[in-house]
Amino acid sequence: MNLSKSAYSILELALVSEGHSLKETFSNSLKLAQHAEKFNYTRFWLAEHHNAVNIGSSATSILIGYIAEGTNSIRVGSGGIMLPNHSPLIVAEQFGTLGSLYPNRIDLGLGRAPGTDRETAHAIRPDFMQAAHSFPENMAEIQKYFSLDNVHSKVRATVAEGVNVPIYILGSSTDSAHLAAKKGMPYAFASHFATKYLDEAITIYRNNFQPSEFLQKPYVMAGVNIIIAETDEEAQSFATSLIRMFLGIFTGKREYLQPPAPMTQDLMDVMQHPQIHQMLKYSFIGTKATVKEQVRAFLNQTKADELIAVTNIYDVMDRIKSYELFAEIMDELNAEK
Repeated sequence: MNLSKSAYSILELALVSEGHSLKETFSNSLKLAQHAEKFNYTRFWLAEHHNAVNIGSSATSILIGYIAEGTNSIRVGSGGIMLPNHSPLIVAEQFGTLGSLYPNRIDLGLGRAPGTDRETAHAIRPDFMQAAHSFPENMAEIQKYFSLDNVHSKVRATVAEGVNVPIYILGSSTDSAHLAAKKGMPYAFASHFATKYLDEAITIYRNNFQPSEFLQKPYVMAGVNIIIAETDEEAQSFATSLIRMFLGIFTGKREYLQPPAPMTQDLMDVMQHPQIHQMLKYSFIGTKATVKEQVRAFLNQTKADELIAVTNIYDVMDRIKSYELFAEIMDELNAEK
């Protein structure tokens, strides 16, 4: 297979399963990260979301510290911090502190979406739209705070200066691809739900990439939904939790992550709804053998340097098993090179 070796990582939302407390949810996230470390995952990223009863990763930087403290070597970071919600100075101070506590293990992924609904975005920051348009300038401000050259400035993030915290640009359209290419920074595309512009965004990024002090050649990360089980039937059952979660997003009836159930014709019809079908296009569900061929095709399509997997399964041990099998798939595909 004509394919460079691809790293593999995890994107975690700290999904709150029905019948589980937030404390249990966070403990399960840590348990997953500890297993991911054993399975040789490259990084464990946490996403920022707000006002969603089924998502616990709203205080993202705090959870990053919790996961980093409970692990030893896996990189831990944000996938991402939604920068318009925050002051660049505060982000630099938070991640500079994390980078000092856990040297060479912290990543800072930055996105420009709110990670929530319009009303909540306004509650977080009334001038959100203006801040979103200022994303490139705010990102550059964070880079300045991390630079040793900022030592003589009137405003400093003293805990960040000189600390090694790589910055990644996140995107779900083509806008961020242009920015990542221009700035010579690694680029992570949210193809686990925003599938329409994946190929175009990657092409724009690679064709326009300008080497920088941060990166000499393009580096593409791509998100995929992964659900692997011993049988295709069991994997389809696990996937009912994911389908109902997306259905709740569209209907406005968000609920805790539901236990798996038999796949019904109604749920299969939901999967074929144009919007949901498009959003879940890169969802690879089945046995290890089934998913391996799907992942192989995706890697051939994108030539991604790294896949970041999202596994929305109700039970933590089933999630851990799925991630273990995905790691085996990636190791096997990389060995075929």
